Amino acid sequence: MKYETDKKYTKGKGRPAPAREAERTPDEGVVFGRNAVKELFATGRDVDKILVARGERDGSLSMLVSIALERKIPVVEVDRKKLDAMCAGGIHQGIVAQAALASYVTVDEIFAHAEGKGEAAMIVVCDGVEDPHNLGAIIRSAECAGFHGLILPKRHSATLTAVVAKSSAGAIAHLPIAKVTNLATTLDELKKRGVWIYGADMDGSIYYETDLRGPIAIVLGNEGDGISRLVEEKCDFRLSIPLYGKVDSMNVSAAAAVLFSEAARQHYGQKK
Repeated sequence: MKYETDKKYTKGKGRPAPAREAERTPDEGVVFGRNAVKELFATGRDVDKILVARGERDGSLSMLVSIALERKIPVVEVDRKKLDAMCAGGIHQGIVAQAALASYVTVDEIFAHAEGKGEAAMIVVCDGVEDPHNLGAIIRSAECAGFHGLILPKRHSATLTAVVAKSSAGAIAHLPIAKVTNLATTLDELKKRGVWIYGADMDGSIYYETDLRGPIAIVLGNEGDGISRLVEEKCDFRLSIPLYGKVDSMNVSAAAAVLFSEAARQHYGQKK
């Protein structure tokens, strides 16, 4: 029975009875159960990750894992309790898929997007940004600043979940986003296409004194460890933001907004 707290009262007491807690529902994009995951694969929809119960590999589950690996979808073993929580108590049969809430594009399509607008490509590269709120905020700032696309690694990164979509304020529907297997190799490919690579680094050159015109990619690192060594080696320049307070670092999404705004000023300001 559902309580209406403004009408129903506990017996003998003059205060409302507590309302029953609202039923939890799985996050948008979470698909669970073996048949449901199989159907998801059949649709061809982008899948960010497959999570399977640790130690379980019987017939149909093993087949689904094999399909995921063939499609280069990351497969992660987790405790059943984690799957239970993700499915809000639903019957998951040992497997959960996280379907992307936006379709990924190729790096070529990001360049085509820039070329279609007659503009030098401005690209964001996220190297291990793991907090979905940060990724959503970065996507939002990049789209607002007129960037043409964003590149994510397939592993060790937040993906296009419901939290990211909400944090982006809808920007994931407008900013082309690619997901690649190897960021270092991808940066080499960007360089061959004339893109200058700028890594966000506390020891870099001051961002507003740096020439950010022309085709560029701004690399943002992990919240705790920064840019990985292999990716850092591919950067042509390093950008820093001067800080004058007592705190010695900025949140990655806040730093991104600062750097994107300066890049946009240099790219688009000269058109006015």
